[in-house]
Amino acid sequence: MSELILITIYWLHLIATVVWIGGITFILFIAIPSSKQVLGSEAGKLMGEISKRFTPIANYSIIFLVISGIALTGLNKQFSGVGIFKNNWNLTLTVKHILVLGMAAVHFYRGLVLTPKIVRTESTAEKTSLQKLSLNLVIVNFCFGMLILLLSKITSVF
Repeated sequence: MSELILITIYWLHLIATVVWIGGITFILFIAIPSSKQVLGSEAGKLMGEISKRFTPIANYSIIFLVISGIALTGLNKQFSGVGIFKNNWNLTLTVKHILVLGMAAVHFYRGLVLTPKIVRTESTAEKTSLQKLSLNLVIVNFCFGMLILLLSKITSVF
């Protein structure tokens, strides 16, 4: 029975990962370029609507990743404790978790600080600069996500 619980938690953890990183990938490589090509200067409105729909899904994915990640870490026999690097698995997992925290920080900064600031800004030049920063942060999160996936695979072979 415990194996079935572990498999279920791992499966749900993977689904949350796919939703969050897959959503970032879709937005970065499909939604943004397509909206710019079709809508030009009006692309921001479409991206705002996409963001309103994706952000809550990403938030729930992050929450579930944290909860299921804690459960999976605690159930793994290789885990020797936080900050204890007895093996490569613990070290790799720590780096992975630091990147996940970085991704979450970027995500919540964009949603709670940067986006409202963009909406309030009246200067076109400043708004453009903040939008560019926001896009660059999405790229950072995409890169972090790719590294996290690599580290996940590395931990699976230790």
